[in-house]
Amino acid sequence: MKRLAILLTIFLVAGCGWSGSDATGRGGKGTIEYWLWDSAQEPGYQKCADAFAAQNPGLTIHISQYGWDVYWQKLTAGFIAGTAPDVFTDHLAKFAQFADLKVLRPLDSLGPTSDLNDGDYQAGLAQLWKGQDGNRYGSPKDWDTIALFYNPASLSAAGVDPSTLSDLTWNPIDGGTFEKTVAHLTVDVNGVRGDQPGFDKTHVKRYGFGSDGGGGGWGQTQWSAFTGSAGWQATDRNPWGTHFNLDQPAFQQTLSWYFGLVRKGYMPTFQEIGGNNPIGPDKQIQSGMAAMALSGSWMLSTFSNLTDAAGKKLNIGIAPTPIGPTGKRASMFNGLADSITTLSKQPENAANWVRFLSGADCQNIIGRSGVVFPARPEGTQLAIDFNRDSRRLDVTPFTDQVTQKTTFLFPVTTNAADITALMIPRMDAVYLGDAPVSSLTTLNDQLNRLFEVAR
Repeated sequence: MKRLAILLTIFLVAGCGWSGSDATGRGGKGTIEYWLWDSAQEPGYQKCADAFAAQNPGLTIHISQYGWDVYWQKLTAGFIAGTAPDVFTDHLAKFAQFADLKVLRPLDSLGPTSDLNDGDYQAGLAQLWKGQDGNRYGSPKDWDTIALFYNPASLSAAGVDPSTLSDLTWNPIDGGTFEKTVAHLTVDVNGVRGDQPGFDKTHVKRYGFGSDGGGGGWGQTQWSAFTGSAGWQATDRNPWGTHFNLDQPAFQQTLSWYFGLVRKGYMPTFQEIGGNNPIGPDKQIQSGMAAMALSGSWMLSTFSNLTDAAGKKLNIGIAPTPIGPTGKRASMFNGLADSITTLSKQPENAANWVRFLSGADCQNIIGRSGVVFPARPEGTQLAIDFNRDSRRLDVTPFTDQVTQKTTFLFPVTTNAADITALMIPRMDAVYLGDAPVSSLTTLNDQLNRLFEVAR
């Protein structure tokens, strides 16, 4: 309980102003309380809940949806107050900490989820949700990768053929064809492009490459595609690594080049994107601040609904991440899962719901909604079809990363909350230019000491 209270304090400090007294529980006999944070996914999961209730007379699902920050604050407060839900959507950035605190129920110990088959899901997803004790604490629900979203109009104005984005390469020395393209897409207030004489990097009208912040969460939508394609990995092993590699040349050279795009005027500054409360890549492309930007597949619905200043739907394109020094492109491979809390008074019923969530019926419902890529391959194909037919979006830059095996797993370690708390200000300082990339060696030492303390 003391460790939970400390964790809650960390969340409250980060969240600013939310009160734990807001935590309430609705779960009761026959009603399973289920929490998620993505409002775009709620309609699909309500359809799953209705289908589940039809197949299980006497059981109903009550879904509660909260915004990202409030969601985790409320969940942590619920563990302390005894008001946590039966089942909740879990994230790899949070999972390890909750596993450490023993607030998750092993799915292996419950009848309906005791025989979940790893082979039913995209390769690698299921193993991420197994604790150091070998037990499963999450049932895979979906997965995501990273790709380049771009505004075709910005490319057309610069004379850039969108098809060339598929073959871009980068390196930490001169940035390769990727940086050349980014420079050409950048234009200052006088109409001079980033690769032309007289370019004013202090007065940029449109950046060639948007930003999603400093990347304190392992740079998933910031620099991870570059460090990954440089052959770097965050820890000595994954999951459950015990030694960090932020002091390695491949990492620091890549970040020196990446944040160097800001110094050259090709990527927005920390202040321009809103500092600690940044406007996302979607808004940067929508407003014309950026021509293209990296973002995750979970943003497909958001990007597909962007409009221009006149309210007309904005045309959006998607391209793969650039090819790095290893000769391959790369993307972090992340996934969400459903976990059961130890506070649930109806764990077997909750397990029935979790099994249904990761089963073909629900996964296909979610796939047909096109919001995310479900964990099951057949659900993934339905999502591909929906985006192609209904949104006219080719999403293969996301899915090819999986089929071509160019993904690497999100780092899963203990001390997750402490790691995030240490990383965010350090990465922001590098982005701001207040600290050199070499200062990340000190951060690396701090992260490694967390494991020494634990031992």
